[in-house]
Amino acid sequence: MRIDVHHHFFSPALAKQRSIGWRIPPENLPWTPAISLKFLADTGIDMAILSIPAYADGCASPENRALARKHNEFAAQLCRAYPDKFGFFGTVPFLDDIEGALAEIAYALDVLRADGIALSSTYGVGDAGTYIGDDRYDKIWEELNRRKAVVFLHGAQTPSSIPWPHEFLGLPVTEVPNETFKAAGKKRRFKDVRIILAHMGGSTPMLASRVAVLSPHMGCALTPEEILDDFKSFYFDTALSSYDANLALAESFIGPDHLLFGTDFPAVSKEMTEWYTAHLEDYYAHNPKKLDAVMCENTFKLFPRLRNAQCMRSHVLQTRL
Repeated sequence: MRIDVHHHFFSPALAKQRSIGWRIPPENLPWTPAISLKFLADTGIDMAILSIPAYADGCASPENRALARKHNEFAAQLCRAYPDKFGFFGTVPFLDDIEGALAEIAYALDVLRADGIALSSTYGVGDAGTYIGDDRYDKIWEELNRRKAVVFLHGAQTPSSIPWPHEFLGLPVTEVPNETFKAAGKKRRFKDVRIILAHMGGSTPMLASRVAVLSPHMGCALTPEEILDDFKSFYFDTALSSYDANLALAESFIGPDHLLFGTDFPAVSKEMTEWYTAHLEDYYAHNPKKLDAVMCENTFKLFPRLRNAQCMRSHVLQTRL
């Protein structure tokens, strides 16, 4: 069984975003639920958890609140229509709108029954950008911690201080992994939030020890070992990352019980996802139990509802035979 925790849905509003140096495969546009359902069927994936791509653009406004609500209502409608195929991470308004974000978290989780909340690594662009570990967002983290919520954290597709190095190397290729790493903060204080870092944590496995040793010199009160323990408490998804060397590094850092299968479809093509899935299966070919953990069992532990949905699906299929 395969459960895809990193699967996007697109809205017409996202098409108006500025260029980020990436071409979404034309066969996936305009996106419809049928495109994702066909992808699941063609690739043998049983279920996907939907989320809106992470963008740092925006501002606090009534229109932004309404857009987040629209995304959540749409995703919830898909889950009702295909309860054994889709779950979703709730979208929040621009995070500087603390009151609006708290209200939407409650609505998404309590009314729409979202499986968790999706957050971008930063909100705002350039000098106006703020990482989600900033003190201004503590009320949001306090609420997520109180609920013991699952958070899907994706690196923002925001430009660095210089342009991307080549037309082949836009923001999703070069910047997003580092943005994911830079957002991984305050885990010790809000320890009951279960956080999934997209794309195998980005550069987290490689740079965690650098942070652990150097940040105490700059005033951090934690020891290097405490900082590393906090980094190791994250979950990583495998989207666009499950190459042998990456898997070996992630497994040695967080262990296979914190790895979750993901694809990043429909932002990428079916063929791209299959390349990574093949490497994932080859890497664990000698250990089917670990492969099963990454493909579904670790996800079921975070989201028991999804196991129930798949059990119901199996029951329905058996009764039809």
